[in-house]
Amino acid sequence: MKQKLETLLQHAVESLKSEGILDQKSSPQINIERAKDTRHGDFASNLAMMLAKQAKTNPRQLAEKIILLLPKDSSISKVEIAGPGFINFFINADAQFQVIKKIHVAGKKYGLSNVGAGKKVQVEFVSANPTGPLHVGHGRGAAYGSAVADLLQAVGFDVSKEYYVNDAGRQMDILATSVWLRYLEECGEVVAFPSNGYRGEYIRDIAFNIHKNTENEYRRPAELVLEDIPADEPQGGDKEVHIDALIDRTKTLLGESLYRDLFQAGLTVILDDIKDDLEAFGVTFQEWFSERVLMEDGSVKEAMERLDKAGYIYQKEGATWFASSRLGDEKDRVVVRENGQTTYFASDIAYHMNKLDRGFDQVINIWGADHHGYIPRVRAAMQALGADDSKLTVLLVQFAILYRGKEKVPMSTRSGEFVTLRQLRSEVGTDAARFFYVMRKSEQHMDFDLKLATSKTNENPVFYVQYAHARVCSVLRQLDEKGWERDLNLGMENLDRLTEDHELALITDLSKYPEILEKAALKYEPHQLIHYLRDLATSFHTYYNAHQFLVEDEALRNARLNLICAAKQVLANGLSILNINTPESM
Repeated sequence: MKQKLETLLQHAVESLKSEGILDQKSSPQINIERAKDTRHGDFASNLAMMLAKQAKTNPRQLAEKIILLLPKDSSISKVEIAGPGFINFFINADAQFQVIKKIHVAGKKYGLSNVGAGKKVQVEFVSANPTGPLHVGHGRGAAYGSAVADLLQAVGFDVSKEYYVNDAGRQMDILATSVWLRYLEECGEVVAFPSNGYRGEYIRDIAFNIHKNTENEYRRPAELVLEDIPADEPQGGDKEVHIDALIDRTKTLLGESLYRDLFQAGLTVILDDIKDDLEAFGVTFQEWFSERVLMEDGSVKEAMERLDKAGYIYQKEGATWFASSRLGDEKDRVVVRENGQTTYFASDIAYHMNKLDRGFDQVINIWGADHHGYIPRVRAAMQALGADDSKLTVLLVQFAILYRGKEKVPMSTRSGEFVTLRQLRSEVGTDAARFFYVMRKSEQHMDFDLKLATSKTNENPVFYVQYAHARVCSVLRQLDEKGWERDLNLGMENLDRLTEDHELALITDLSKYPEILEKAALKYEPHQLIHYLRDLATSFHTYYNAHQFLVEDEALRNARLNLICAAKQVLANGLSILNINTPESM
C-alpha cells in the first residue's frame, strides 16, 4: 500500500511540475508513514510541508492542491489534511483484506522484494582468530552478521558471506608454541608454561593427539628449549619478550618443515571446530578467506607497492610507514616492522584491496566495538589505493556479557576461563541464543539473561513468538478433531465478516511486514524484525484470548482461519529469515 500511495503522490508532483508550481528538475523524496492513531487515517505524508517553500505557498493550501491532483483509487476511502499540512490517507476495509489473500498466494515469498536489484554485497563477519573455540562474545557477531546477510538476500541483494581467517602472524605463532609446550609435557619434559600462552584444555587435547599420532617426532630436551630464554612476568621479566623468545626457539629447534606441520595441526583442529560450531548455530559462509594466502601469493607486497606508487609510503626508524594521517587517520601506521615482518594492518589493506578487486558493489565489515578506531585507517588505505571508500560499511557489535546470577563470567581465551558458544547453545538452545543476540541494536551493550532465555513463559520473547505459531497449529489440529475441513475459498469470500477490532489490528500488522523487512535490511537492523514479530505475536495472542475461531458459523469460521493462517505464515517467514525454528507444538 505504501508503494501505491507513493505512486499516487508522485503523479500529483508531476502535475504540479506541469502547472509550473514546482520546478521541472525537482525530485522530492516522498515519505509515507503509518499513522500512529488510526482515527487520523492509516497513512500520512509530509509532502506538502516539504514542498511549500519551493511552491511559494502555505503547506495546507499546497496539501489541498495535491489532494485534488491525486488519481482516483478504489482502495482509498478518504484523504484529509491534518495539522500544519499532513496528508492523511484512510484505506478501505476491502483493500485491507487483500493482504490476507496476498499472503496465501505468496506463501513463503510474502514480504520479499527486489529493492537490492541484484547488487553484489559481501558481508564479512565473526572472523575470530583461530586460536581457540568461539565464546559467547563471538556469538552475537555471528547471529547479527548472519541476520544482516539474510535480510539483504531477502530484499534482492546478491549476498556473499565471508569469514576472514587470521591464520598468519604472532597470535598464531603463540598458539603453535603453546601446543608444542603442551606436547613436550606429554613427552615427559618439564617446561614452565608461559603466562602469555594459550591455556585452555583444548590446547592439551591438540597436543595429546599430536603426540599420539607422532610419538616423539617433535620432542626436544627441556634444557634446550629454555636455555637463555628471558624471564617470564611472574619471575620479574617481560611476558611479551618471553613468549617471543619461546616462539623463536620453537622455530629454531623444530626447523621450518616440522614447525609448519605443528602450526597447521593446531590451526586445522581449531578451525574445523569453529566451522562445526557455526554450522550448528545456523551460520554458514560461502568463503573462508585465508590471510596466509594474501602473504604467499604476493597480495600484501602488491598492496604496499601500490601505496608506495601513490606516494603514501615512507621509511622511518628502520620501519615502513603508511601516511594514513594525510587521509583522515589520527596518525601514520607501520606496515612493515624493523625486522622485515609485515603488520596485521598490511594484511588488512591487501584483504580490502582483494575484496574490491572481486567486484563487490558494497563490502560490509562486522567488527567488535573495540575496533572502532580501526575504521579511519582502513578507509584511508582504500582511498590511497584509489578505491571508493563509500563502498565500505563498517557495523560495530558490542560483545554480549553473560551473567550467572549477579556474577559476571570471564571470557579470556588465553586463560581458558570462558563460556563457549557451544556451551551456551547447549544450555539455552540455538533458537533462544540467536533471538536474544539480535533483540537490540548491534552497537548497544547487552547482558545475556540465561534464566529468561530458558523459561517457558510469555516473558521469554522467543517462546512468546514461537508460541503464537504453535497456537495456530493447535487450532488447525482442533479443527481436524472436530471433523471439520477448512474451506479456503469460502473464507476468502467472507473476509468482510472480520469486523472485530482485534481482527482489524491483526490485519494491519500483517500488512506492515514487507516494509518492516525492507527497512530492517537497508538499515542493517535485524532487531526491527524481532520487534515486529513480537508485536505480531501480541496481536495474535490478544485475538486468540478474546475470540473463538472454531465457531459454528462456517463462513465466519473460515474467514478467521484464513486470517490466523496468514499470521502463521508471516511468523514463519520472519523467523525463517532469522534462522529460528517454528514449532507446531510447545
